[in-house]
Amino acid sequence: MKAELLAPAGSFAKLETALHFGADAVYLGGKNFSLRTFADNFTLEELRQAIALAHSMGKKVYVTANILARNADFAQMKDYFTQLAAFGADGVIVSDVGVVYVVKQVAPSLPVHLSTQANTTNQYAVKFWKEQGVSRIILARELSLKEIAQIRDFVPEIELEAFVHGAMCISYSGRCLLSDYLDGRSSNRGACVQSCRWRYEVRALNATGGPSEWLPIEQDEKGTYILNSKDLNMLSRLNDLQDAGVNSFKIEGRMKSAYYLATVINAYRRAMDGEDESVSSQELLAVAHREYTQAYADGNNPHTVNYKDSQSKGEYTYIADVTGSENGYTYAQMRNRFYTGDVLEVLSPDGNFKKSFTVGELETSKGEKTNDGKLVCETYKVACPYDLKKGDFLRRKA
Repeated sequence: MKAELLAPAGSFAKLETALHFGADAVYLGGKNFSLRTFADNFTLEELRQAIALAHSMGKKVYVTANILARNADFAQMKDYFTQLAAFGADGVIVSDVGVVYVVKQVAPSLPVHLSTQANTTNQYAVKFWKEQGVSRIILARELSLKEIAQIRDFVPEIELEAFVHGAMCISYSGRCLLSDYLDGRSSNRGACVQSCRWRYEVRALNATGGPSEWLPIEQDEKGTYILNSKDLNMLSRLNDLQDAGVNSFKIEGRMKSAYYLATVINAYRRAMDGEDESVSSQELLAVAHREYTQAYADGNNPHTVNYKDSQSKGEYTYIADVTGSENGYTYAQMRNRFYTGDVLEVLSPDGNFKKSFTVGELETSKGEKTNDGKLVCETYKVACPYDLKKGDFLRRKA
C-alpha cells in the first residue's frame, strides 16, 4: 500500500493549500489543547467545515490535542472529543496517557494517534499502546530505519507515522523545558518561543566584585547558534522508509507560510508519484530553510546542529497568490513587490509547474494601469499565457 502524504494546516487557508498541492491528509489544531497555540488554529465550526471539505476530496483530517494535560483541562476536553467524533474526524493526536484514557471513554469511535511527544522509541512501547487501543504511532524522530523495521515486524498490525521534513527540536522528541525556563512559556503546553534558535552569549561574572560583562561566543562572523538543529529532509529516503514499514510521511510546519507548504508538499507529492527526484530536491532549496540533515535514519549522528545561522533564505522570492484566471489574464494578489519586465515562475500542482512568463503592464483592482506592483495585498491583473488556478503561486528567482 502506498504511503500517505500528511501535511500541516495552521489555518483554513493553509488547509486549502495543502489539499490543492496533493496532501492525502492534514493535521491541524483547535483553539485549545494543541502544541501550536501561536498558529491561527480552528474554531469548532471551522473544524467541522475543514473535515467536510477534506472528506469531499477523499482526504483525511487528524486533530491535534497533544498538550501534557492538567486536571483542569479535562472537563472541556471531554466535550471536545465528543464533538470531533460527531464531525467525523479521522483521528485525534494525543501525547498524554490520561488523554488517551478519556478519548477511549467519551469517544470510542475516534481513532487515537500517539504524538511524537510521547517519545515512542521501542517495539514494546508500541505493543503496549496498541493494546490500549491506539491505532497509529507517530514515531520519535530519533529512530533509525533499522529500528523502525524492527518495530514493524514486532507489531505488524499498527499504523506507523514518521516525520520526513521540517524543523527539528534540539531536545528529545520535542520534550523541551528551555522555553519555559527562559521566557515562562511552556513548549509542552503549546507556547514554545523557539529559544533554541536564539543567538547566545556568555556572561562573565567578576568574583572580586568588579564589573561583569557579556562575552560573545564567536564561532564566526555570523554569530553562534549552539542549540539550533538542522532541518530534516528525507526526500531521498522515502522508499527506504516505506520498506521499513512507515504508513504516513509527515511534513512539519503548522507555523510556516502557505507558500512554504505549497513548495514542500509539491516536492514530496511529485517524488512520491514517481517524478524526477532531482527536481523535487531542488525545490526544497527554493524556500527558507536551515541546512538539511537525514538525522538518525542510519543510526547515531553527531552532526545535526546548524551552527551557521538561524535560517537561510531560499532561492526564490514569493511574489503573489493566484486568485484566478480568465481570457489570457491572471489575477495575482501581491505578497512581495514586483515590476513590469520581471520574469515570474509558476508554482502549481499541475502541468504549469515551473513555467515562466514576463510581466507586462499591470492593472489594479480599480482599473488603474501601472508598471509597479507595490500595493500590499492588492490584486493585480496581468497577462499570462497559462490557465493558472486559484491556489497557485507566483515566485521570482532571488
